[in-house]
Amino acid sequence: MNRIALNLRRIRFLPVLAVLCALPSLAQTNAVATAVVTARPVAYFRIGSTETRFGDLEFVGGLELRSSNGNFGGMSAFRYLDQGKSFLGITDTGFWYAGDMQRDAKGVPISVSDFRLAPIQDAKGNAVEGKRNADAEGMAVSGKTVTVSFERIHRIAEFDLDLKDFASRPKDLPLPVPKTELRNNRGFETVAYAPAASPLKGARITVTEKSINKAGDIYAAVLEGPGKGIFFVKRLDSFDISDGDFLPNGDLLLLERRFNLASGVMLRIRRIAAADIKPGATVDGLFILEADMRDQIDNMEGLAVWRAGDGSTRISMISDDNTSILQRNLYLEFRLAE
Repeated sequence: MNRIALNLRRIRFLPVLAVLCALPSLAQTNAVATAVVTARPVAYFRIGSTETRFGDLEFVGGLELRSSNGNFGGMSAFRYLDQGKSFLGITDTGFWYAGDMQRDAKGVPISVSDFRLAPIQDAKGNAVEGKRNADAEGMAVSGKTVTVSFERIHRIAEFDLDLKDFASRPKDLPLPVPKTELRNNRGFETVAYAPAASPLKGARITVTEKSINKAGDIYAAVLEGPGKGIFFVKRLDSFDISDGDFLPNGDLLLLERRFNLASGVMLRIRRIAAADIKPGATVDGLFILEADMRDQIDNMEGLAVWRAGDGSTRISMISDDNTSILQRNLYLEFRLAE
């Protein structure tokens, strides 16, 4: 999000321990590149505190990620493909990224291995180029289908899951919200698949970052199924939507964030009841996590819900460093207290 990037350059709110070394961009080719990622553990969420319980969530662990690869960063969405090991994501600079999360005997994340980057391709098989065309923001995976949303040039597209060559070409879907209602750089920020057993019966939803109706609420839509249609998310306290995913019972979690010079970065996660998501509805819900500059956060862009091997529901977040040396690539993981 450029406004955050510009403002964060004015303040040095967290120590910068390393400067990324720029390397030639992959954007001119369709090559898959490996990257060595170093990980510094984040043992506690609240700075200077050993507290682990925050709202409805229990902090499991986190990592501060760095790489000398010049295309590393800008991570805007993230999904596990299994029980907390293999992952796939997108960047808002037009790249796929994938790798494996390594864990200790207690299941706490400790490092990242087999990290790869490859340009997202357009319909002709070329790497997407230019910020307006390459601004991928939301991503969800179901079986062998990956659904990606882009803002600026607003679109939602399906790709075949390809973890070897990342050579899939997009199949654009009809826009679920009129283009005239989509704000520049405030478009489709979230894509998520509802559980098959939920009221939405496996349908995809999308939520915009800050495309608002006359009441000031945020445009969202169900893309298919019996609940297909536009709905709205109540916008509160000037927070914008950055991502979302569904809990196993069908409730929707939305990651929200706000930045200003007085309070810095703030985030929260709102839980929307599954039964409330209907065409024409304006949905709201309780906040299960709220965090600010007292906590280990950055520009948190991606949120993923997944089931761990121990049966617990996990919630992971990834940050977008906006390719700025004043920001961090943070991975955070929580356990839902049920």
